[in-house]
Amino acid sequence: MSGVLRMACLAFAVTIGAQSVSAADSAASGTGAGEWHYYAGDAQSTKYSPLSIINKDNVKNLKIAWRWKSDNFGPRPEFNMEETPLMVDGVLYFLAGTRRVAVAVDGTTGETLWTYRYDEGVRGQLAPRLNHRGVSYWTDGNGDKRIVLITAGYQMIQLDAKTGRPVEGFGDKGWVDLYKDFDQPEPANGTIGSSSPPLVIGDIIVVGAALQSQPVSKENVKSYIRGYNARTGKREWIFHTIPKKGEFGYETWENGSAEYSGNAGVWTTMSADPELGYIYLPVETPTNDFFGVDRPGDNLFSESLVCLDAKTGKRVWHFQFVHHGIWDYDLPTAPILLDVTVNGKRVKAVAQITKQAWVYTFDRVTGKPVWPMPERRVPQSTIPGEKTARTQPYPTRPAPFDLQNFTEENVIDYTPELKKEALELISKYELGGIFTPPVLPRNGKQGVLRLPAATGGANWQGGAADPETGILYVASGTILSGPMTFRSPGREFPQPAKPVMPAGQAPPRFFGPQGLPLVKPPYGRITAIDMNSGDHLWMIANGDTPQWIKDHPALKGVELPRTGSYEHSGLLVTKTLLFSGEGSGLFATPPDSGGSTFRAHDKKTGEIISEFELPANQSGIPMTYAVRGKQYIVVAVGGVGKPGEIVALTVD
Repeated sequence: MSGVLRMACLAFAVTIGAQSVSAADSAASGTGAGEWHYYAGDAQSTKYSPLSIINKDNVKNLKIAWRWKSDNFGPRPEFNMEETPLMVDGVLYFLAGTRRVAVAVDGTTGETLWTYRYDEGVRGQLAPRLNHRGVSYWTDGNGDKRIVLITAGYQMIQLDAKTGRPVEGFGDKGWVDLYKDFDQPEPANGTIGSSSPPLVIGDIIVVGAALQSQPVSKENVKSYIRGYNARTGKREWIFHTIPKKGEFGYETWENGSAEYSGNAGVWTTMSADPELGYIYLPVETPTNDFFGVDRPGDNLFSESLVCLDAKTGKRVWHFQFVHHGIWDYDLPTAPILLDVTVNGKRVKAVAQITKQAWVYTFDRVTGKPVWPMPERRVPQSTIPGEKTARTQPYPTRPAPFDLQNFTEENVIDYTPELKKEALELISKYELGGIFTPPVLPRNGKQGVLRLPAATGGANWQGGAADPETGILYVASGTILSGPMTFRSPGREFPQPAKPVMPAGQAPPRFFGPQGLPLVKPPYGRITAIDMNSGDHLWMIANGDTPQWIKDHPALKGVELPRTGSYEHSGLLVTKTLLFSGEGSGLFATPPDSGGSTFRAHDKKTGEIISEFELPANQSGIPMTYAVRGKQYIVVAVGGVGKPGEIVALTVD
C-alpha cells in the first residue's frame, strides 16, 4: 500500500538473552520469565510481577538505565504519552507520537530496532482519539510472534515481532479495516477510533472502540465489540453492546432508541481468564454522557461489566452498574481477576474499579456478587423528559475508596476564614452525591456540586493487585471539577459553572475560596483493600502538597497535611514493593496536578521506602521485566512543554 514508511534494522538483535516463554505462559500469566506480555502484565490485568531483584534493600539505588524520546515521531509532539510497553524476548514494543508509530526497542540499551508507520491521510488526521496506551502481542508458541496495533484511523495491523513488517497472511496483507464488517453503516472519518490496545486471548483478538465524549446529536456510531481470528484477521463474532431488535436487552432502550443511539463501547482495556475462556468487557456510557432524554430506559449493556465466551462472543453473564447513566460513569479501567478466599471459600473473583469510588466484586464464573449489592432508591431528575432509574445497585463491601457525597463537612477548613468563604460559596448550589442528577437553576440555586466527578474516583489508571495475598491497590482522585448546571431545558448539556471575574483578572486555579481547592484533602489517594475480607488496610495521599498551595498567602503560617495531588497514580506491584507515580496532570484533571516523583512503597503499610525524580511527570502505567539477571522498571513520562518519552530504571 502507498504511504507506508518502515525501518527494519538490527532484526537479528531482537533475542538478547531473555528466557523463552511458552504460549501457555503467555496466555496465563504474561509475566513469566520476567516478561510483560499484556498492557497490564497479564490477561487478568493485575499489573503484578513476581520479580524481586529490585527490593526494599536496593530500591534506593534506582537510576536511569536509558531514555527513548518520541519528539521526532510525527509533526505534533505527544506530551501525554499514556503508553505501557510490552516486553517479549528482551524487546520492548510500544507506540510513539500521535500518528502511532510502532517501535521495537532493545530492553537493555533503549536502542531502536525497528519502527513502522502507516500514513492514513485524512482518516488518521480526523481521528477522535489521538492518545493511545499501547500494542498487543500474539504467539502460536512455535516461533510465530506478532505485534497487533490499532491505528488512529481505526485499522488493525499485525507486524512480525522480529522485523516490524506487516504479516502478509493477516487480513489484506497485514491490515484489517475496522470500519467494515461492523453490522451498521460504515462510519464517517473521525467518528470512531481507539485509545487502548486490543485484548488477545488464545487465537482471538478482541477489539473495542473510542468515540467523541459529547457528540452534538442523539444519533451516533455504535461501539460494538468484535472478535477476530489472530492468524487470518477474519471476523469470528460481534457482540452488540446496544442490542438489535429481538436480542436480549433491546426492550431496555425504550421508544426505539436502540435504533439510533451510539457509544456504549469499550474505550479502555479489557481482561480475560484463559482457563475459563471468558473475556470481561467494561462498557462505557451511551450517547450522550450527561443527557438521556433521547434514550429512555435502563439502556443495556451500557455502564455494565459483560462476560463473553471468547470463542463465540456469546454472553455468559452481565451486571449493570448504572441504569440509564447520565453522569459519565463509564467503566474506566479493565476489571482485575484474582482468586480470593471469602468466608473460608475459594472464589474466582473479578473486581471492577469504578469512577463511583466503589469496587464491585463478582464470582467471575457465575457473575454472582461476592458481597450483597442491593438496589436502593436514588434522587430523580427534574429535567423535562429525563426519566432516571428509581434505584441503583449499592455494593456493601468493600467500603468506598474515595468520597461519594459532597456536604458542608467536606469543605476546606485550613483556617476559619477559608471555611467561611467556602460555605458562602456552596450556599449558591445544591449539594449532591453519587447519583444526584444535574438540575436546571432553581430555588435560587445555580446548579449541583457533586462527588465523585465524571473523572473520578478512579479513572483509566485503575489499580493493581497482588494475586499472592489478594490485596488490591486502588488509585483515585477526590475531584470536584466545578458545579454542573443545565443552561436550558433543551439539548444543551450540563456545563461547569465559571466564576465571573473583574475585568483583567485571571480566573482562579480552582473553584474554591481564593482559588484554593474547595474540598478537604487528600486530593489524590492510594488505598489498599484486602479482597478476601473486603476490608481497607490503609489509605495514603498520593503525593506531597503542591508547592503553590504551600505558598498561598491565605495559608501563611498554617501547618498543612500531606495533601496529595488531583491525579490518579499509575501503580505497579511486584513480589516486594508497590510502585506509584504522580500522574501527568494533562488529561481531565485540574491544573497543577501530577508530578515527577516516582515512589516505592511498603505493600503492607503504604510507607514510602524510596523516592526517585523522573525527567518529567508520569503519564503511563509503569511495567517491569528482567534480562540477564537485571530488573528494569519502565514508565512513560511527559508534561507541558515536555514531549513524551520512555524511561527505564534499574539498580546496579
